[in-house]
Amino acid sequence: MARILTGIQSSGRPHLGNILGAIVPAIELSKNPENESFFFIADLHSLVSIKDGQLRHEYARAIAATWLAFGFDFEKNIFWRQSRVQEHTELAWYLNCFTPFPMLANATSFKEKSEKLADVNAGLFTYPVLQAADILLYNANIIPVGKDQKQHLEMTKDIANRFNQIAGEDILVLPEPQIDERIMTIPGLDGQKMSKSYHNYIDIFLAENELKKVIKKIVSDSKALEEPKDPESDITFKLYSLLASESDVETMRQHYLNGGYGYGHAKQALLECMLDKFAEPRRKFNYYMENPEELESILTTGEKKARAIAQDTIAKVRKVLGFSS
Repeated sequence: MARILTGIQSSGRPHLGNILGAIVPAIELSKNPENESFFFIADLHSLVSIKDGQLRHEYARAIAATWLAFGFDFEKNIFWRQSRVQEHTELAWYLNCFTPFPMLANATSFKEKSEKLADVNAGLFTYPVLQAADILLYNANIIPVGKDQKQHLEMTKDIANRFNQIAGEDILVLPEPQIDERIMTIPGLDGQKMSKSYHNYIDIFLAENELKKVIKKIVSDSKALEEPKDPESDITFKLYSLLASESDVETMRQHYLNGGYGYGHAKQALLECMLDKFAEPRRKFNYYMENPEELESILTTGEKKARAIAQDTIAKVRKVLGFSS
C-alpha cells in the first residue's frame, strides 16, 4: 500500500485553480483502495507571509471545508492541521541541523526574493526543511507535486539520506514525487496562471451576485458583438472548456466562430456552468463554514491519528540523536 501525502498552505481561500489542479486530483487518488492518504492544512507555512492569526484561522477553516465539500473521506484517510501536531516543528529543528546552508540558499523559494533580503524572514529561508519534516514524519512514499515543487522534494530526499547515513540505519523513508504532466494550468482573470499572488483568481464559493462580478472581470478583446471571435485565445472560453460538457463546449465554439455572440453571453454561460457544476460542493462548503464545531471535530479526530504516527517517528529520531534514554 502506498502512503500519499499532500498539504495546502492556509494563505487564502481555495480558488478554482487550487480545486481543479490539486484538490480534485488528490481526492481521486485517495479513492484508490491501494492508497493511504494523508492530507494536511499547512498553517505553519502560512506564517511566513500572514501574521494575522484570525485571518489564518479563517483560511484554515475554508480549506478544510473545501476538501470535505469535494468529497474527501476523512474517516478512511487522515486529515489534520499541521500546527496541532507539534512534532512537525520538532523534527524540522533536528533536520535543520543536517541541512547545509548552500542547499537552502539555492532553493527557488528563497532565490526569488533574495534581492530584497530585508523582506526575507528566517521562516522563508528554512521553509524547505519544515516541508521535509512534514513529509518524513509520516513515512510518506508518494508526494503529488507540481513541477515547481520538484526541487523541494529532491531536497527532502537529500536531507533524509544524510540523516540516515549518520544514524547508520534507514530511520526516515525517502519519498518519491508524483508529477502529473497532465495537470492543468488554470488561467486566471488576466490569462496568467490563476494565483492568489496575481490577484486573478475565481472563488467559486462566493455568493452568486459576487461570483458574477468576478467573472465579469475576465479580460477579453475589443471585438464587437457581431464579429466572429477566436475561442482558442479567449480566457472565458478556456475556463468554460474546463468545466462544461463536450457538447456545450462545441456549441459555444460555434457561437464564437459564427459571430453575433458577445463575451457577455459567454461569461453568463460560464457563471451558469459554475453554479450548476459546483452546486453540491457550494452547499456543503457553506454547511461546514456555518457549523464550525462539526468541522473542528473532524479535524481534531484527524490530528489524534496523525500525532500517533508522528510520535512514533519522533521517538526513533530522538533515540538516534541521544535525546531519549
